[in-house]
Amino acid sequence: MENSIGRGGIEENILAILDASETKETRDANDDRIAFLEAVRAASIVPESGIPPTNKMCAAVFRILRVGKSLELIMPSFQLLNELDKRYPRLYLSSSDRSKSSSSAPLELVLVKEAWLPFVADLGTSSSEKEVADKNLGGPFDSSGFHLLIQDLAKVARDANFKTLDTKSLGSMLVFQYLLNVLEGDMLPRKSGETMNWTLLRESLLNMVLISLQGSRKLNYKVLVRDCLTVMCGLYQIQSTFSNDPTYLETSVVKPSDNCDPAVAVALPEIGNNTCIAMQKLLTLIMELDMSKKEADMQGYTTRADGVRTPLIELILDELTYNDEILCPFLQVFNDPKWKLEIILQYIWKYTSKPPVRTRRSNGSTDDATLSGALKCFSSTTSTKSIIKKIGIEVIQLLLAHAFKAHLFLSSGKCPALGDPDSKEDVRDNPLVEICENMISAFNSLRRVDENMEVLSFGKEALFTAATILSTMS
Repeated sequence: MENSIGRGGIEENILAILDASETKETRDANDDRIAFLEAVRAASIVPESGIPPTNKMCAAVFRILRVGKSLELIMPSFQLLNELDKRYPRLYLSSSDRSKSSSSAPLELVLVKEAWLPFVADLGTSSSEKEVADKNLGGPFDSSGFHLLIQDLAKVARDANFKTLDTKSLGSMLVFQYLLNVLEGDMLPRKSGETMNWTLLRESLLNMVLISLQGSRKLNYKVLVRDCLTVMCGLYQIQSTFSNDPTYLETSVVKPSDNCDPAVAVALPEIGNNTCIAMQKLLTLIMELDMSKKEADMQGYTTRADGVRTPLIELILDELTYNDEILCPFLQVFNDPKWKLEIILQYIWKYTSKPPVRTRRSNGSTDDATLSGALKCFSSTTSTKSIIKKIGIEVIQLLLAHAFKAHLFLSSGKCPALGDPDSKEDVRDNPLVEICENMISAFNSLRRVDENMEVLSFGKEALFTAATILSTMS
């Protein structure tokens, strides 16, 4: 009872700080907002036995993040929201689950139904008029608003003009990062069990957003994916201009001018990089969700209500195939080895003989649908010439080098350690040896077809690594 009274009284007192400055844009009003953020932190974060923030308090913090016009407002509000979510999660594993050592323990989740969310309660009933109103007020997002946010970020990334990068642009990036943290925080506990539970994943926020998108006549899922790639690759190129890495200096993005806000210029590298990471996280979460849905479908757990959605990996492949400008930056910035390797392999198979089809009854990968199988496509001069004609020799080098790097990362824990004398007896049976040999052979085949071929830096690095592994394990 005491805690309830204290919580209500604290909410009233803290929100009263904003009463006189809710719609004002003055120095005093900003000071009031900063004082409000500090008061929320002091009540809910600082003390070990902090009081959970009320929904009105969370909504007010989120509103400051969305409509704040200075970094001293949007940065603290962004940090505070993430700290509150970490301290008071909306969805988490019950303590009884954590205490059980058995891997077969059932997955039990605790959902705080009354907890505040930055998304509207019913994502399936969005309307453009409602979203415009909520956007002006800094309210929660529906699927349409989420799409509009990504479109805004894509426009910033597409322009690549530092004069247009202002506090509003950085604020949009931070809002997106926070929404992704919420989506991920809702998704991961649902995937924590040993066995995939489609019922839990079906009810995830991310799946609800995607269902709303695919069911809308006004929104185009394919356009959303294109915007996501534009944001990830475009921001990567923009923020990379602040780096001294020589590979960044080869890009065509212009250095920031004197007209760029100094505060924005200082904050952009970190915020831009974290936005790229958040966008990659979104794509990865969707591909994982697509894979879970496919498994559920094969087991007969899906229903008509789950709808039909083109797998994200197919849409990504389409964009990379028909937009050569984003292929190189995509391979640079997208660093999830599992999905990166899968995307590259499927890209290669689009231009070669198809690998054996994976049926509904066979969800395992075949030998040919692997990097080893892809490298064998370059075993003959005829097939190599055909692939070069369709893809281009520089693109092939990029694909093979990045695929090799991803494969090494994935197999690092599965192969015998380099230089381990106990591993040399069966060295010829080591799949890594075969991959390295086929990698070198593929580049030799490329060189035989095109004697004037210049090996790119990524290719040289991959060949050096392959040769080093073979030398060490021989």
